[in-house]
Amino acid sequence: MRDPYEVLGVPRSATKEQVKAKYRELAKKYHPDNYVNTPLAETANEKMQEINEAYDAIMSGNAGAGYYSGSSYGGYNDYTQVRELMRRGALDPAEQMLESMPQSSRDAQWYYLKGQINHQRGWTDQAFTYFATAYNMQPNNPEYRHAYENLSRQRAGGFRTSPRHNSSSIDGCDICQGLLCADCCCECMGGDCIPCC
Repeated sequence: MRDPYEVLGVPRSATKEQVKAKYRELAKKYHPDNYVNTPLAETANEKMQEINEAYDAIMSGNAGAGYYSGSSYGGYNDYTQVRELMRRGALDPAEQMLESMPQSSRDAQWYYLKGQINHQRGWTDQAFTYFATAYNMQPNNPEYRHAYENLSRQRAGGFRTSPRHNSSSIDGCDICQGLLCADCCCECMGGDCIPCC
């Protein structure tokens, strides 16, 4: 777990009353009941658990035992959470968690996971850059090497996992296809985007 003072956002010199006030504020914000039936329900649950553990550690006087101040970023628990979010398809929260880590603690695993997020989004050029960095940092890691080599083969083969568009490459056919697809989706749900079709 990260430094409990950091989790609650209070200085180490905070009084118990200040810690309690901050805990109540965060509990109100992240309580899982606020996120029932939303994609953020599990994330809120995990965040609330982290807040509870931090509060308990500070109030019991065990905040210094087994915690890391600042350097906990990029640790096992952070990456485990990022991987779990990615596994569930929650790419935005996973990326936010990665981006919250300081530049100085971004190791090979950080670059690999950032590459995986980009790859899952179909952004192969960005993914390749992150995979290459991870592989160069730890060339003996089979996970990083596999990701780098697979994407290298894909790029050499001249195909992408999804098309890349920029504003100058979109043509009328792409726009029509998009509108027809949107119309089909609307009609399936009882609406009609394009009345003439």
